[in-house]
Amino acid sequence: MKPIESIDDVILILDSIIEESLKTASTQGYFAVLYQKVTVKVKEEIQNNYFDDGPRMEKLDVVFAKRYIDAYFAWKNNEPVTQSWAIAFTETRNSNLLVVQHLLLGMNAHINLDLGIAAAEISKSNNIAELEDDFNRINDILASMVDEVQNGLSSIWPFLRKLLSWLGQADNLLLDFSMKIARNGAWKFAKEIAAVEKVDWPKTITVRDKKVANKTRLITDPGKVIRFLFRVIRWTERGTVADKIEKLRR
Repeated sequence: MKPIESIDDVILILDSIIEESLKTASTQGYFAVLYQKVTVKVKEEIQNNYFDDGPRMEKLDVVFAKRYIDAYFAWKNNEPVTQSWAIAFTETRNSNLLVVQHLLLGMNAHINLDLGIAAAEISKSNNIAELEDDFNRINDILASMVDEVQNGLSSIWPFLRKLLSWLGQADNLLLDFSMKIARNGAWKFAKEIAAVEKVDWPKTITVRDKKVANKTRLITDPGKVIRFLFRVIRWTERGTVADKIEKLRR
């Protein structure tokens, strides 16, 4: 794999992960599709001068993306990854999970752990506050993708939007779990890790990783009622893994 130095490099590598997932019918493609959509949007907004500091945001995007990409290839090569990613990748083999659960597992590891680390990496401990406004703009972009993702999910499960409407969660299923947590928890963690000496980062990351990994139980075992509703959604699921990846990709 060639070095990742730009946002275009990130988009190309994500495309290769998606293509590999299509060939192997791997559910890992679900998160890769979502992430590529977000990355393309970030690139567009950098070009539109949406951020206070476009070059800094491209650097953040690259550092952030590398944590997922490095974890993806490490996992494929049976190398160690964070506990959060280990659970997310392991669960890609679980045929009982819905697409939305796979997406949430990826978001949990990447947003709730990786985003704070990436933000701290591109900031010195005495100026990370300067990043906060652009950090929040990244989260606004993530939130803006929710409707697009849920439209893709609804094409896989026509019953999904109606069911979520009954629950009053049609627009907040992904938003509440990941985007709001990212705006609060990930930023708090970014400041926390930026404030400690680099030699202490591994310990700080391990503590955070354990907390983030524990959140996966809310996704994989959400309780009897939600589990039943997920089962109902599953009954209406359409298409193969590759079909679902393509629908999310549109």
